[in-house]
Amino acid sequence: MKILSDAFGVHETALRARSQRMELLSMNIANADTPKFKAKDINFKEAMGLVEKNSLKATHGGHFNIQQGESRPDSVKYRIPFNASADGNTVELSVEQAQFGKAAADYKATLMFIENRASTIKRALRGE
Repeated sequence: MKILSDAFGVHETALRARSQRMELLSMNIANADTPKFKAKDINFKEAMGLVEKNSLKATHGGHFNIQQGESRPDSVKYRIPFNASADGNTVELSVEQAQFGKAAADYKATLMFIENRASTIKRALRGE
């Protein structure tokens, strides 16, 4: 059923990207004291913009052909620190902790969208 396969839409991909971002941020926090460690982050808007661009489909044979499955540029970037460290480490603990808190809230919001969608589908299947 197409309805069930597309039920979560872009939220499924968003949840994966948010999970990957939280992993990177936690890795940054864990390596705050590691010399020459470079902090990384995901450009979420760029990652989701690629999903939206690649989700366009021709609905008629006369429409322009859009290439699907193009090679996806890496949305993981190195973070530029506000204050340089003497040992070459670019992790700023306060920045990383603030970003992790925001990422956790964003993850929870995306998860709530998915839970609500699943709940709606369950009610529809039960005939409520």
